[in-house]
Amino acid sequence: MTAPDRDDASIAPARSRVRRPPAADLLGKVTTPFAKTGSFYAQSWREFLEGTPSGLPIARPSLALAAHAFRDEIVLLGLRARRPVSDVSAFSRIDAEVKAALEFFGDRGFLDHPERFFAVPPPLSDVDIHPTKVTGRPCERMSFTSGYSPLPNEPGGQRWRSYTANDREFALLLRHKEDRPWLICVHGAEMGRAALDITLFRAWHFHNDLGLNVVMPVLPMHGPRGRGLPKGTTFPGENVMDNVHATAQGVWDIRRLLSWIRLQQPESPIAMYSISLGGYITSLVASLESGIACAVLGVPVVDLIELLGRHAGLNSDDPRRQTVLLAEPLGRMTSPLSLQPQVPMRGRFIYAGIADRVVHPREQAMRLWEHWGKPEIVWYQGGHTGFFESRPVQQFVDAALVQSGVLDHPSSTRPSTKPA
Repeated sequence: MTAPDRDDASIAPARSRVRRPPAADLLGKVTTPFAKTGSFYAQSWREFLEGTPSGLPIARPSLALAAHAFRDEIVLLGLRARRPVSDVSAFSRIDAEVKAALEFFGDRGFLDHPERFFAVPPPLSDVDIHPTKVTGRPCERMSFTSGYSPLPNEPGGQRWRSYTANDREFALLLRHKEDRPWLICVHGAEMGRAALDITLFRAWHFHNDLGLNVVMPVLPMHGPRGRGLPKGTTFPGENVMDNVHATAQGVWDIRRLLSWIRLQQPESPIAMYSISLGGYITSLVASLESGIACAVLGVPVVDLIELLGRHAGLNSDDPRRQTVLLAEPLGRMTSPLSLQPQVPMRGRFIYAGIADRVVHPREQAMRLWEHWGKPEIVWYQGGHTGFFESRPVQQFVDAALVQSGVLDHPSSTRPSTKPA
C-alpha cells in the first residue's frame, strides 16, 4: 500500500466522495507526484525560514532536493500499482483475521511481551552451497530449509503455509578462503535479486576492498521466494497477517544464518547492514540476538502497520482505515521499538534521507534513533533511494565497520553525525 502524508486529505474530516470517471482517476494518479513534490518543496522552505521543532536537520531547499522527492513519489506511484488497496468487501477478511490475531496473541501474552512472539530457531548446519556467477563474476549460491511455520491455529497460518516458495531460504555468498569478519546484507522491498542486491550493497567493495565475507539472504516473498504467489500478494502489503508471518520468518531465517556463520568461524566478528525493509528485519534480529558487533540501518522502517496506514490513503470514515487502526497492537508487537537492542552502543549506526517520501524520516528513522540511545547517524540530502549515490553515506558505512571493531584499519575516518 502507498500513501499520502498525514497532513493531506487522507486524514481530513469525512467528506462526501463522488466517484470520478476513469479518465479523471488516471489524471489524478499522473499529477499526484507533481502536486506532492510541490507541497514538499513549499514545506521545506517554511521549515528552512521558520525553523522546525522536529529535530531533523534543516537543509536549504533546492531543485536537486525536490528532484529526489519527486523520484520517491514516482516510486510510490509504482508501488500503488503493485499494491492496490482491496475494496471494502474483500477487506472484511483482513479485518476478521486482525480481530482473531489480537485475541490469539493476547491470550499468549505476546502483545505485552513481544520477545515471546519470536521463537528461537534451531541451529543451522545442513546447507547447500554451489558455485555460480553474477554479472560474470564468480561467487556462491547458498540455500537451506527455513523450518519456520506459524503456530497451530494462528490466524492466517494456513494461508501462509500455502506459500511454499518461502519454505527454502536462499542467499548469495562472497567468501574468502581464510577466516574473515562477516557482513550480512539484508535487502529492502522489491529487492532480493542477485545483481540488484550486489550493486546496491556495493558487495564487491566490501568483499574485495575491505576483506569481508559477505552474505545476502533473500527475505520471504522476494526473489526466488516470491514464485507462485497469488496475484497482488506481497511483503509488505495490505494483508496484515501476511506481514506478521513474513516478519517472523525473516527474523527466524537470519537467526539461523547467524548460527551457521558462528559454527563455521566462531571467532570472527559479525556485522549487519540493511536497507529500508531490511532495516526493519535487522533491527529486530539485533534486538533478539547477542554477539552482533555492528548494525548499520539504512533508511529503516520501524513499524509496518503505521507505515502502511500512512500509505493507504484512506479517508477517516473508510471502514478499511478502522482495520488499520485496530491492527496497531500487532505493529507494536513486531516493532523493534518494543524491544531493546543487544548490539553494543559503539556498533549502532543509522542513516536516513531528509527528503525521504517512502519511509518518513521523522516517524520511522528518528524514532528508532532515539530508542537505540541516539547512536551515530548521518542525514543525507536525498530521498529514499538517494543513499546509493551519496558519497558521505558510503564513507559512513565503511567507517562504521572500523569504529565498531569489525575491521581494524587505523587510516579509516570516524563516521560523522553532521548532515551529509
